[in-house]
Amino acid sequence: MNIALILSGGTGTRLGASIPKQYLEVNGKKIISYSIEAMLKHPKIDAVQIVASDEWRDAIKIEIDGLENSDKFRGFSEPGENRQLSILSGIESCKSYAAADDIILVHDAARPNVSEELITRILTGAEQHDGAMPVLPMKDTVYFSEDGKAVSELLQREKIFAGQAPEAFKLGKYFDANRALLPHKILAINGATEPAVMAGMDIVMVEGDENNYKVTTMADLERLRAGYK
Repeated sequence: MNIALILSGGTGTRLGASIPKQYLEVNGKKIISYSIEAMLKHPKIDAVQIVASDEWRDAIKIEIDGLENSDKFRGFSEPGENRQLSILSGIESCKSYAAADDIILVHDAARPNVSEELITRILTGAEQHDGAMPVLPMKDTVYFSEDGKAVSELLQREKIFAGQAPEAFKLGKYFDANRALLPHKILAINGATEPAVMAGMDIVMVEGDENNYKVTTMADLERLRAGYK
């Protein structure tokens, strides 16, 4: 079984909107709806679980009910104190209907342009390894600074990659990797793949997608609006 876990518990404060960014409407649909629709439509996704606070669940369910394959939706999970605890909450919900060897695909509700091709590449990688994450090569020259003011050293651009979501993992191993970081270390995790790497899981990199950006700023929102006109 392949399960899409969509994270929608964030507040999106950097955008400056009055509501979390994933619930803003673009071309008549909430931003989260694009990710949900992509996951429901994908032939290799068997179930969809969503991490969201109570106040938004009715609105999300209305969006889901109007989509094809809405029966793949399995339920909601409670958001955690940070993103990684939200992921763990979602995994714990999935464990009630999934097996240890199943794959969980962790995605951000604010990445509405995830394509069928990208999902397929990630799932294929995860089938052959403990997990897979999409990455983009660095185009610019990359520098490291100790104090954020002066350049300390030049980094090897060809060895540095920008990670994206969704990231896929074998559910059982990934659950154990996250549980091992409780109660405090998990609060310092910044990326979904970090616990897997710390646990020694075999995570393969697959080709990402430039259009699979996360809506974080007003410029991102305008870019999204322009793309859906």
